[in-house]
Amino acid sequence: MENIKEVRVRYAPSPTGLQHIGGVRTALFNYLYARSKGGKFILRLEDTDRTRYDEKYVQNLYDTMAWLGLDWDEGGDKGGEYGPYVQSERFALYKEYAQKLIENGEAYYCFCDAERLDRIRKIQQENKMAPGYDRNCRHLTPEEVKANLDAGKPFVIRLKVPLEGETKFHDHLLGDITWKNEDISPDPVLLKSDGFPTYHLANIVDDHLMHVSHVMRAQEWIPSTPLHVQMYRSFGWEHPEFCHLPMVNGSDGKKLSKRHGSTSLNEFRARGYLPQAIVNYVALLGCSYEEGKEFYTLAELAENFRLEHLNKSPAVFDYKKLEYYNGNYIRRLSDEELYKWTLPFITGTGDATLEINPENPQPKPKVGPEYSGVRLNDAGEPECVDESMGMTSADVKAALMKLMPLIRERLHFLCDAAEMVRFLFTKPAVLPVEQIVPKKLDAAKTKEVLEAAIGFIEKLPSISEEEGENLAKATAESLGVKLGDFMMPIRMAVTGSRVSPPLIGSILILGADESVARVRKTLESF
Repeated sequence: MENIKEVRVRYAPSPTGLQHIGGVRTALFNYLYARSKGGKFILRLEDTDRTRYDEKYVQNLYDTMAWLGLDWDEGGDKGGEYGPYVQSERFALYKEYAQKLIENGEAYYCFCDAERLDRIRKIQQENKMAPGYDRNCRHLTPEEVKANLDAGKPFVIRLKVPLEGETKFHDHLLGDITWKNEDISPDPVLLKSDGFPTYHLANIVDDHLMHVSHVMRAQEWIPSTPLHVQMYRSFGWEHPEFCHLPMVNGSDGKKLSKRHGSTSLNEFRARGYLPQAIVNYVALLGCSYEEGKEFYTLAELAENFRLEHLNKSPAVFDYKKLEYYNGNYIRRLSDEELYKWTLPFITGTGDATLEINPENPQPKPKVGPEYSGVRLNDAGEPECVDESMGMTSADVKAALMKLMPLIRERLHFLCDAAEMVRFLFTKPAVLPVEQIVPKKLDAAKTKEVLEAAIGFIEKLPSISEEEGENLAKATAESLGVKLGDFMMPIRMAVTGSRVSPPLIGSILILGADESVARVRKTLESF
């Protein structure tokens, strides 16, 4: 696969659904190979399936590619010298090339109607025969063909697949593959009666005319490859090099699907994954790079991508591993970057609003003003939902920016931010005493802790954070309790939750006066 002068690869999805992990992996590997060889990455729409076609899926393709940073060289809104790059705009070409096959004796008109085809199918099923067309019209005389055409009889155009022999091709990953011609789909339709091409005809014509040098696609396409090789032979064209990528399976060893969890990129985006984490992790599914290294930028992946580093065996998609990557990339963000990425989840806008598969058993993330207390105003600025807090938009942004360093270490997903910031923008309800009391303390001791907390909090603004931590330890020791049992009742009084950003930093951002007021309010319950 390394002897072609110019590498030209393509990602050619059918816009009949949202972009998913399997498709993204195919697009990514094609992109990386093109970039590693200084070649061209083509984006083509194979939209011949008009029954399931939807413009929103086209937009989803462009949005997904842009979100991942996979910039294409030809196709889409960029055009190119071999366009158009949308199959529905190329129907005249497909008719022309189907007709050439007939003229060359490599294809034929088939006039069998749906009733006959259905009858043949039933006979094959009843007699446990191999399915497929019985080649009835392959043997029509030129006179019979002309009579049918003159009568205006509907027809399709079928390929003449050799009746004997073998079809051989080389796959970069799997080696030499031999397929008996009798096992190829018998004389498949190339052009349908409505003039629409089938996938096989459009795919081969487009790949040839767009000078695609390498076809990199999932291994599920291997059974179609002998047919494609035969079609190239019928046209008298040289076929591209083939590389069938390893499958992506779930933890149960079966092909990754929605039963395993999120699979569409929209779902991953709505659940708070970063594109850098997705790209890095997906690039490792079935491919190795540098020994002992696990984190790569997109540019580094392209620089290190090699076909010989692809694995033959299926890759296993591990959601926990992806979560690990996501958390790592979150911690690499600057405060300003983290603010930019978390704001849609805090305010319930942008990525946070993307569709999540209703059949997915995982609950929707807790995002938006309901959980954060922050919304976007008409100017696109964050504002506090509770006007009694007396915060301007500038105050809200400033508070969020101060909080970014505190929440960074505790975020697994961007959507986690909404609940973590809530205590700054809403006054938490006073929790029942039994929820506030730690397991190893009783109500009386917990009350004593909260009373001591007032003095502790009042001293924090005038000392360093490290001194504050030492003061917390000393105060807990003086009360005869563990540090955790000292901090937890304060955390719940100040933030209204057992889980929050680091407590001392949170108190300093919220303010000692407001923090003390919340502790006093909680003490009224004891």
